[in-house]
Amino acid sequence: MVLGSLAFGLSGCRKEPPEQALRNTIAAMETAAEAHDTDALFEPIADDFAGSEGMDRQAFRRYVTFMGMRSKSVSVQLGPLDVKLYDQRATVSFTAALSGGEGLLPSRVQVYDVDTGWRLDDGEWKLISAKWQPQL
Repeated sequence: MVLGSLAFGLSGCRKEPPEQALRNTIAAMETAAEAHDTDALFEPIADDFAGSEGMDRQAFRRYVTFMGMRSKSVSVQLGPLDVKLYDQRATVSFTAALSGGEGLLPSRVQVYDVDTGWRLDDGEWKLISAKWQPQL
């Protein structure tokens, strides 16, 4: 009985597979965006981040903060994630539907095609690049 409990306990200590860790990081970012939690959203974004239209991390943070101020409620719906792992790097592509507004119904909706690049730093996935293109 003791050995069984010990084996079960140790199995819970295993490190999650890289792809699952990356998927969990993206899910946490989605939750943070909807909660207007900019600090949590930007935690996995690398200092050397490069985004669409030449945005660096600081410019992207200002952009996200401004967009969040325009909407009392924000909804983020991600399509299926296409994850490709390359040792300590990864790419993830997906569609993202973003909506926001002041009331129950959104007043703004946009769907984007998103391509992201990731780097594994000290066991944590960091977003190093993102390109997004509106579909509509």
